[in-house]
Formats: sequence, structure tokens, C-alpha cells
Amino acid sequence: MVRLTLLGVTVDPLTIPELNEQIARAVARGEQWIIANHNLHSVYLYHRNPKMRSFFAKAQVIHIDGMPLVYWARVLGYPVTKQHRVTYVDWVHPLMATAAAEGWRVFYLGGKPGVAARAAEKLRRRYPGLVLETRHGYFTPEENDAVLEEIARFQPHVLMVGMGMPRQEHWVLDNLERISANAILTAGACFDYVAGVVPMPPRWMGRMGLEWLYRLWSEPRRLARRYLLEPWFLVPLVITDLINYARRKDW
Repeated sequence: MVRLTLLGVTVDPLTIPELNEQIARAVARGEQWIIANHNLHSVYLYHRNPKMRSFFAKAQVIHIDGMPLVYWARVLGYPVTKQHRVTYVDWVHPLMATAAAEGWRVFYLGGKPGVAARAAEKLRRRYPGLVLETRHGYFTPEENDAVLEEIARFQPHVLMVGMGMPRQEHWVLDNLERISANAILTAGACFDYVAGVVPMPPRWMGRMGLEWLYRLWSEPRRLARRYLLEPWFLVPLVITDLINYARRKDW
């Protein structure tokens, strides 16, 4: 696994099978690994939020979740392909299939009450033998201990935290020493898509790097700033990358 630096952050260009192998490695070793991800939104947050930088510093794996990062890596001469862009919309089913085959216990924390449970029903029907439990993400600070105890009782191999950025990363960082899981995945609205409460972007749009356009059309109020304004703040990082690339070529 070769780690790259893009726009001031580090990423591991891994495919879905390779990410499943990373989880298997963490489980086999009995270790606790954070498997994080970067897209343009997380890059923006990383450079403006010290807590996000602390979270990513603790991650053993940081996969690419955004075609713009794939395209940018190619501009900089790195051999990154579309298969190295892994979004949870594409990963969730291969992950659940592997979990069922390997006997991994999976716990999903996030979403509105009832949504994750609905998604879990669908996934358990589709993958017989899948051991999957959920808990919604709408809990108060006073309920946090009870949430951690619920996770600890289940003893998951894989904990998926789907609360949106940066809340999910902050929660993992704040509770890391008390989390019982081998692989901790920050999964965003993954189960919202599985449950059908958020429209699934056509996969051809994802492969072409146009998924953001579908999401912006679906949720303009929530996502307008993320997709139309935040990328402009990354321009100085783009310039820095281009200068470093020119220097590498000169060498």
C-alpha cells in the first residue's frame, strides 16, 4: 500500500477487495484500526478543523471517496484508477457479503430512528448469516455511555459510524479508547441509501465523477455550500501541488 499526498492530506489508493483485506487483517490480529476516507469536503474540513487533523492522524487506512481526488492524483502523475475511488454506496454490499462469509459481527451507529434498522433488515435478508445490529445516531451526550455499552456488549468486529462529517470523526476520536471493535469505519449516510430514505445516485454518475451534481440537485439547501463554495478554498492547495509536481519532474 503506497500512501499519497494530495491537497495537503494523505490517502491510500485501495480498491474494495483491498479494503476488505485491511479489515480482515485487523480482525486476524485482534487490533483496532480506523478506516477513514477523504473527499473534497473532508479535505476542506481537515485544513480548518484541528480535531479532524487529529482524527486522520490516528487512522491506519484512509481510502479515497471522491472522483475529484482520483482525477487530481492522475494530473500529478500517480497511477490511480476509478477502482481506487470507494464510496460506501458501492462498498456496503461487498462489505456485508464478506462479513457474512467471514462471520464478522457488524454494528452500525447512525441515522434517524428506525432508518438503520430498516436498512439492516434488507441486508440480513440479502446476506444470510450476516450478524448485524444497529443503533440510531440521535442521542444526547448523557446517553453516550449507554451507546458505548451497547456496542461493547455486541463486541463487533466492524463498527460503522454514520453521522456525517465531522460529527462522526469527532465522536470516534472522543471515544476511541472505549470503543470495542477491530475496524472502525466512518460511513456517512450509508444506511440511509440502503433504507431508501435518501435517493441513490445512478452509479454511472459516480463512475464519471458527477455524483455530486445528483446530490446537489436532490438536496440543494444542505449541499450548495459544500459543492459550490468549499472547492474554491482549496485553490492554494492545488497551486502548491502543481509547484511540487513541477519540481519532481525537474529532478
